[in-house]
Amino acid sequence: MGCGDACPVVPGHRYLDRPVPDPDGAPIAVVRSLRDAIDARITALLDTLPSA
Repeated sequence: MGCGDACPVVPGHRYLDRPVPDPDGAPIAVVRSLRDAIDARITALLDTLPSA
């Protein structure tokens, strides 16, 4: 998820690019669906990270 700008590549880092449609002008049901999808992706990502 990002603005489409090029990011510097740092060796040893994992980069995830998750395209998300622009919700501007979309019906509230679509916006909520996008919100829920983002939440699910973040939750799944957090589950893969080592515990501190």
